[in-house]
Amino acid sequence: MADTLDPANVHAVFKAYDVRGLVPDQVDEALARATGTAFVRVTGAATVVVGHDMRPSSPGMAGAFAEGASTAGADVVMIGLASTDQLYFASGHFGHPGAMFTASHNPAQYNGIKMCRSHAQPIGMETGLADIRDLVLDLPKPTAVPGDISEHDVLEAYAAHLLELAPVTGRRLRVVVDAGNGMAGHTAPAVFERLGDSVELVPMYFELDGTFPNHEANPIEPENLRDLQARVVAERADIGLAFDGDADRCFLVDERGRLVSPSTLTALIATRELAKEPGATVIHNLITSRAVPEIVTELGGTPVRTRVGHSYIKATMAETGAIFGGEHSGHFYFRDFWRADSGMLAALHALAALAETDRPLSALLAEFERYVLSGEINSEVADQAAVMDALEASYAGRDGIATDWLDGLTVSHADWSFNVRPSNTEPLLRLNAEGRDEETMARVRDDVLAQIRSDR
Repeated sequence: MADTLDPANVHAVFKAYDVRGLVPDQVDEALARATGTAFVRVTGAATVVVGHDMRPSSPGMAGAFAEGASTAGADVVMIGLASTDQLYFASGHFGHPGAMFTASHNPAQYNGIKMCRSHAQPIGMETGLADIRDLVLDLPKPTAVPGDISEHDVLEAYAAHLLELAPVTGRRLRVVVDAGNGMAGHTAPAVFERLGDSVELVPMYFELDGTFPNHEANPIEPENLRDLQARVVAERADIGLAFDGDADRCFLVDERGRLVSPSTLTALIATRELAKEPGATVIHNLITSRAVPEIVTELGGTPVRTRVGHSYIKATMAETGAIFGGEHSGHFYFRDFWRADSGMLAALHALAALAETDRPLSALLAEFERYVLSGEINSEVADQAAVMDALEASYAGRDGIATDWLDGLTVSHADWSFNVRPSNTEPLLRLNAEGRDEETMARVRDDVLAQIRSDR
């Protein structure tokens, strides 16, 4: 089965947290089928749940994966079209390992596989993905009795579960949702229909189309939010929501058409979760605004700082029993959602908070916006380690400055901070800076960038 797979290509597409590559040159049904068999053998799963997004290649690849899993003796529950958090729901609800066919926010020519153990526990390179990759290249002949493949629609159960976790009551809201032709066009109608007259939904790009005819489904890039920002202002809406291709990330736009920092949304949700469970632990990654740990501490909670990446967030949540975790990339993790990330659940928390007040979103969030953030700025650098070492040397020893290497280099001062991290896949350094005001942030940002780019 696997003798036609190129080892170099297999190693190239198995990334730190998932499988991802160009279709069909790197990722195809043969790879999906072999991965399905290897997945069952490594996890020991008796039953597997499989979902897929709207990309043209996704249904065929999901079917091939199911065939491979079946030949290894596992039963397969196909949930069909799904967002990634809908797949996590199915994994948690049924208690089975799962596989989701999506390339998330990547362009149309890509596809991939996100896998998890039962109850949505993450699988990364250090927690099983390397074993799956290696077995894909050396699969024994099947000896098990093939399992059954069945279909089960979980969309309504998923929508009901989210609204149990974050019910929306209060004043009526006008909400613009930009699905980006991705899977929020599938999940948002099911969720918002349950909200009834309490929400007026203004849909944008809900047509499922894996060619992304309107803009890339990657809301972390500002140009992909311009249509939503303009529509929110034109509709006099209370809030705008933007989802990425597989709808596991959510970004907000306020009533003025201004982008809301994911760090601000992290602080808002943390406040709501701590109100339910005072003293609980909240996770934040190290590029999240320092406003988040400040607010958590002020509310009596315990902030815990982690590296960037969902595997670190989820592992730390499990270790600490944290109620919630947020990443500045727009991922939000909930203990009561199997510690998995859900863009839709984060959106519902924002709607619930807004519906409970008469204030506009900008006013509601003002208390959480204590610092000015630069956003992530990438610079191509040949020797990443040398540049970061030079940066540390230039700042270390100054009065009031602390440095650490939890994930790249972080330099902190009472009025500002910055983090510089190397990319795992490209010769890039990623800078995130913040300051108490625009002038302070810009000064720090420009000084760090000048040092990073001095050898150009």
